[in-house]
Amino acid sequence: MKKTFTYIILTFIGVFMLYPLLWLVGASFKSNKEIYSSVWFLPENFDFSVYIRAWKTNTGYSMGYYFFNTFLIIIPKTVFAVVSSVLVAYGFARFDFPLKKFFFSLLMVGMFMPAIVTVMPMYMFWNKLGFLDSYIPLTVPSLFACEGMFVFILIQFFRGLPKELDEASRLDGCGTIGTLVYVLIPCIKPAVISIVVFNFLWTMNDFINPLIFINSTEKYTLSLALRTSVDSTGQGYEVCKIIAMSVIGLIPSVTIFALAQKKFVGITTGGLSK
Repeated sequence: MKKTFTYIILTFIGVFMLYPLLWLVGASFKSNKEIYSSVWFLPENFDFSVYIRAWKTNTGYSMGYYFFNTFLIIIPKTVFAVVSSVLVAYGFARFDFPLKKFFFSLLMVGMFMPAIVTVMPMYMFWNKLGFLDSYIPLTVPSLFACEGMFVFILIQFFRGLPKELDEASRLDGCGTIGTLVYVLIPCIKPAVISIVVFNFLWTMNDFINPLIFINSTEKYTLSLALRTSVDSTGQGYEVCKIIAMSVIGLIPSVTIFALAQKKFVGITTGGLSK
């Protein structure tokens, strides 16, 4: 009886948490009047043509084009973030060097600094270099391990691995980089996958940075395309079309999270988890 009651409570909580997503999908089929007059997620009629209109957008480019632009940022940014964060964390966790504590303190300070504080200096910096209205300001900073949280997570994982692994690999002929690539990285796979997922989701949802650094409509990301689909007055447009674009835009994020969610279990159980 107690077990049944527990399942009922958990089911209720699950439905409650999923309801906003159910409403989002249902509202994509509703008229403006129906959206604002009812909180029930099921529409009166299902008109799938709204997704065709949403895919075409009203900017002259399809959502497929904006997906392509977005992935032009996500893919290099994710690769750069993973490589740079792993190398920096490896250095902090496994080596001693001058001013190590000082640099680690700077890393911690950077973690707690609001991202909005760096927007103006970064804009002025890339403007001086002439790289505005390009994807360089959105990708190149990741080469320098600019996400302190990623580095911090990896440092903790590296510290959780016994140093005997390093010694054994060197006895087998591995150098410093070989030990990292062939021995340590496979042991911290959950953390690396978590970084990939977090970076993917954050970049996919990022609005402020593309808005600041990109001016041309043909270079817009998906988040900017959603905003340009709404007119300046907020009137005279189909809300269901914007919601349908949002639903389509959620598909990659939901897919990535669903495929990688099992690996999130490993991030709480230590570096040697599989």
